[in-house]
Amino acid sequence: MKKFWLIALVALCALAPVFASGASEESQIVSTDGSTSMESVIGSLAEAYMMEHPEVTVTYNPTGSGSGITAVSEGRCDIGLASRALKDDEIAGGLTQTILALDGIAIIVNNENPVNDLTLEQIAAIYTGEISNWSEVGGNDGPIVLIGREAGSGTRDGFESITGTEDLCQYRQELTSTGDVITTVSTNANAIGYASLSAVSDSVKVVTVNGVAPSEATVLDGSYLVQRPFVLATRSTEALSDAAQAFFDYITSPDANEIIAGAGAVPVAE
Repeated sequence: MKKFWLIALVALCALAPVFASGASEESQIVSTDGSTSMESVIGSLAEAYMMEHPEVTVTYNPTGSGSGITAVSEGRCDIGLASRALKDDEIAGGLTQTILALDGIAIIVNNENPVNDLTLEQIAAIYTGEISNWSEVGGNDGPIVLIGREAGSGTRDGFESITGTEDLCQYRQELTSTGDVITTVSTNANAIGYASLSAVSDSVKVVTVNGVAPSEATVLDGSYLVQRPFVLATRSTEALSDAAQAFFDYITSPDANEIIAGAGAVPVAE
């Protein structure tokens, strides 16, 4: 899927002189930019939509939540994608947020790690360095290697807000995509990381938090504590093009719920 979206992005770049000022009302290109955690969801939605509307091309630029918000603010894309709620100053600056879905932030460890459950307090203590050895939480004797996302990442913002560790995390590595976090944890027996539940594969182990596993049901009922919204950001003072509005209406309707759930997120449209 990544190759497909990169090809679509290259095609869009080739048309940049035509669309330099943003999508026109006649444009059949709908551009999205932002959260790497939303790749599976937005990719599945776009593919389904383009099958029904072959005259429309939906592009996706995986730059991270912060960059996506900047891109839509500056008119460089139709829809910004953020895996966190918009901040007050972003809304005051002319953006509107629409929650597309909810997503659990999975706490992941290497498959060889015997630890199966951590409390929210333990997770916070691990990431701030108060707990530094796996033996302190029932694991093997070994240093805990802290893997996280880069500054500006919606996943990082959500994780640190929920665990109360803003500006306190002692990361060994700060990576620029969800996939990089998963790959790094899968290859380091002492690593711990966090990633969008929708992106996690069996290459890593998802631990329960306070005894609750992340799932559609536990995210929706709130019993899984480490969760955040998937947000669509649009400009408040400028209408979307007809093509972008039609795509927006489709993905925020109940008709899209099955696709969103199939991509691993929890739909919210009723």
